[in-house]
Amino acid sequence: MISDLQRPTNSGFGQKTEPDEILNNINLDNKNIVITGGYSGIGLETTKALRSAGARTIIPAKREDIAKSALKNIVPEEDIFQMDLADLNSVKKFTDAFHELNINLDILINNAGIMACPETKVGNGWESQFAVNHIGHHLLTKELMNSFNENGESRLVSLSSSAHSISKILWNDIHFEISDYNKWAAYGQSKTASSLLAVEFDRKMKNRGIRGFSVHPGGIITPLQRHLANEEMVALGWKKEDGSLSDLATNFFKSPTQGASTTLWCATNPELNNIGGVFCENCDLAELKNNLDESQHRFFGVAEWAIDSEEAIKLWEVTDTMISDYL
Repeated sequence: MISDLQRPTNSGFGQKTEPDEILNNINLDNKNIVITGGYSGIGLETTKALRSAGARTIIPAKREDIAKSALKNIVPEEDIFQMDLADLNSVKKFTDAFHELNINLDILINNAGIMACPETKVGNGWESQFAVNHIGHHLLTKELMNSFNENGESRLVSLSSSAHSISKILWNDIHFEISDYNKWAAYGQSKTASSLLAVEFDRKMKNRGIRGFSVHPGGIITPLQRHLANEEMVALGWKKEDGSLSDLATNFFKSPTQGASTTLWCATNPELNNIGGVFCENCDLAELKNNLDESQHRFFGVAEWAIDSEEAIKLWEVTDTMISDYL
């Protein structure tokens, strides 16, 4: 069981580790990496770090013009493609374009996402957070699976969140068709799905030497919070009334560069070659929430439901059905 593996390894890194520490002595020359949302927030910092280590980074972007501006002198324009995770035809167009490049894929980083946004339906009446954070990434991942390099070093990194602890998969009402919409429950569900995607990917691909990881990057103030008013962030304990960081956030929140570090650790650390399907935080494997003090449950650790193999298989099959009914 994956839960048997969920214990920190004393990796030597931690909450405030910077990308250059993670990538010290890591050579990514000739590595091809796809990273969604790799032009904003922690995604941009992830891209910068990967480029500095020699990787070719291919960036599918909803806002292609903004991506090209943000990545000027960092990523060649020909490696920036249009893709909207809320539009499965757009995702398929990108994966077709990737296949035309005729290159192997070494690392896929599902980094893009939306959080706590007003209720919106996309695709086939899908709740937008589940659709963008999970369904779009599921199709992207599945379409690229046969492109992965089978050299024992290839990986999927799927960005989850501590918010996965808010909600399991709501099997009877995934898209809030019955119950009233709750933006935090919807976000939490989508981030549980992001973790379960890595679990099932790892099960399907580990015999080919390809592993999957999910990541809680940490608390970071980025454009992800764009739907939250200051008073809501005050209520959450993230900010003070004057808009400055709260004492809690000052102690526990990370800079955007530090927020990229756990992703980079999962993507590149050779000590992870023979492990997968696990949930990671602070540049190490996360502890099970059941083993943590209750005061830490909201911000640290992983809930059993986010690494449950049976839930992961069911979610993969249910998502496949959603996609096939739409495309």
